[in-house]
Amino acid sequence: MSGAKKRDLLSLADLTSEELQGLLDLALALKREPAPSARLRGKSLALVFEKPSLRTRVSFDVAMYQLGGHALYLGAEEVGFGKREPLSDMARTLSRYVDGIVARTFAHKTVEELARHATVPVINGLSDQEHPCQALADVLTILECKGRLKGLQVAFVGDGNNVANSLCLACAMLGVQFRAASPRGFQSPSQVALRANDLARQSGAQVSFLIDPRAAVRGADVVYTDVWTSMGQEAEAERRRQAFAAYQVNEELLALAKPDAIVMHDLPAHRGEEITGEAIEGPQSVVFHQAENRLHAQKAVLVTLLAR
Repeated sequence: MSGAKKRDLLSLADLTSEELQGLLDLALALKREPAPSARLRGKSLALVFEKPSLRTRVSFDVAMYQLGGHALYLGAEEVGFGKREPLSDMARTLSRYVDGIVARTFAHKTVEELARHATVPVINGLSDQEHPCQALADVLTILECKGRLKGLQVAFVGDGNNVANSLCLACAMLGVQFRAASPRGFQSPSQVALRANDLARQSGAQVSFLIDPRAAVRGADVVYTDVWTSMGQEAEAERRRQAFAAYQVNEELLALAKPDAIVMHDLPAHRGEEITGEAIEGPQSVVFHQAENRLHAQKAVLVTLLAR
């Protein structure tokens, strides 16, 4: 996390491995704690969304309620994101009203600019570069399902997008072996790969970026996929469907993983594209357990950043 007077969560790289593990431990404790509580009594959180959302909006809203606080949703039409007024003005104004800001944006630089000017903590609820809150929920789910993290094999099959980037960093920090398989031209950015490899050397993990999905999934404990076309990429949908045709998570691909491998997807899912209905609805799927854990992981982030 960053800043002397306030702490932001824009990227998982803002955390140390000890802080990341601490968030997981706190999330597990909060999941067992009866709700509502008074941990954030009197605190307010602004949900500033340039992109619409189901899970991010509801999980943060409910998290604040269960922690004794209040969340306020502001859509793109209300705040303008630099169109109605400068982002710097928006950030400084919100800082006078609320105790924290969750920003869900297209460009990562938007989240960075909000954090630069806000005097309250800013949390990245999703940007084109990272989705740190999703990755926290992901590793929390893996920990609950497998009982450990270090030494596990996680295979990500599909687009090297924000979800893949944050999951890669989380695995590298926690000693989890991470293998991503993406078509050429759709892999995670080089700066993410370099950062992940640096973190992996410190934790004893190994990070690999492959082309062949079979090589990534073979012997995996976790098989993870995401949509081939993210919000804002609709014009590329057909080209992406063709490029990713061999990257579907299906029974044939899952047969290469360990027999007790779990199947993960951050949702929303396009059944018949990146994953089959049989895979997402089958006994190996923990997709909705994973969705629930957004609530608990984010409660840990909110308590850490706002209960000061």
